[in-house]
Amino acid sequence: MRWMACELHSHTYHSDGRQSLLELAQGARALGFDCVALTDHNTMTGLENKELVEQATGMTIISGMEWTTFYGHMVTIGLIEFVDWRPAGPRDIQAGIAKVHAHGGIAGLAHPFRIGSPMCTGCFWEFEIADWNAVDYIEVWSGTFPSIKTDNARAFRLWTEQLNAGYRIAATSGRDWHAQDRTEDPVSVTYLLLDDSEGSETERAVRALAAGRASVTMGPLVTLALRSETAVYGIGDRVPKQGQGNGFYAVATIDFQVRADKWAFPGAGYSLAVTSNLGVIGEISAHAAQSDYRFDIPGEGLLWMRAELKGTVRGVRTTIAFTNAIYLDPGEGV
Repeated sequence: MRWMACELHSHTYHSDGRQSLLELAQGARALGFDCVALTDHNTMTGLENKELVEQATGMTIISGMEWTTFYGHMVTIGLIEFVDWRPAGPRDIQAGIAKVHAHGGIAGLAHPFRIGSPMCTGCFWEFEIADWNAVDYIEVWSGTFPSIKTDNARAFRLWTEQLNAGYRIAATSGRDWHAQDRTEDPVSVTYLLLDDSEGSETERAVRALAAGRASVTMGPLVTLALRSETAVYGIGDRVPKQGQGNGFYAVATIDFQVRADKWAFPGAGYSLAVTSNLGVIGEISAHAAQSDYRFDIPGEGLLWMRAELKGTVRGVRTTIAFTNAIYLDPGEGV
């Protein structure tokens, strides 16, 4: 299995972007990405030369589309063909998500708390979700330097609330990339853990996100594992009730070498925490000279856990990276 650096929200001139697919892929490659999802608004025509662009750039391009409606924007990726967004009304988004799933795609809320009409039509999520089990992921970080934006903080809280309610929903970042404008802001990356089974890289990337095997960062890659003498569970895994018992502990790992020439946070003063539905399990200072950090796990009541890396960036103490969750079936003990 290996981690793939992905940009999961982008546009070309086939919707409101100011770049071709080739320019998008070249720009993503220059920033150290391995793949990019093209999610033009309500169209998939920008994917016409997908294979040629992949051959020219070495990038994996994931097919997708951003459903852009009056009631919210929904990013769909992995689609094998166009799925009509127009019937989606405020109370029937479930039917739209079901159609996306039926056509090989997965669906996520895009920037759910961004300012809406009239500044950005439909950008604020207003669809009624009858069953959160249908939602594959939430874009909790949108734009550049995403961790300091208040609308993203609300999206992150929404994701946490759904985890606390027992739902298994992934979290991603998306630049909502429209043009090859230079930025000095930190750029976030969604790393997806690809399995070794059959299928194209695109299929394995979509499968990884659907399974919640994702870690989001503006800098180093943070991963998390739950270990005992006899078992190891990673990000996105579910620990069955019968597999829970004494002796489990968490190990968070920080890789400071990923895309190391694309980011720098001097004087960050990193702190690493493992958080859960019970709150913070443990927190420790972290630094580039050490990669693995062990955390003891409480004995009961856990539904999920994730790792979070914080540090000072441009004078602001903020979250730099976070993992998706490891899930634990309800039961006494870990």
